[in-house]
Amino acid sequence: MEEASVRRLNGLQLAFIGDTVYDLYARGRALEEHDESVRQLHRRAVARVNAAAQARAFAAVEPLLSEEEADVARRGRNAHSRPPKNQDPGDYARATALEALVGYLYLLGRHSRLEELFAAIRRTEEEPPCRK
Repeated sequence: MEEASVRRLNGLQLAFIGDTVYDLYARGRALEEHDESVRQLHRRAVARVNAAAQARAFAAVEPLLSEEEADVARRGRNAHSRPPKNQDPGDYARATALEALVGYLYLLGRHSRLEELFAAIRRTEEEPPCRK
């Protein structure tokens, strides 16, 4: 997408694509780190792609953001969406901020910056438990 088009997208539109990109990151990481059945890999990915885990991931990258990136994350965090009843509204807002940021960087083709942020997240993540 052209930069002007990406900049016009609202926070929820950016989070829409960012959710999928983040899910792909989580699935790729599970596959890279574990030689397990697809069912187990799926459970590991799901443990990383939920509001609480993404809120923690956002906390890891928030201090590293440029002013532009922080503005995009703020748009995502402040977007009017209803969290599912089983999710903490604060965690859900921070997760949406992360997804909006990821979507923004992805659509602009800033893949090296995404990799930097994913590396920062990786350094702070604890291995999610995997139920059998």
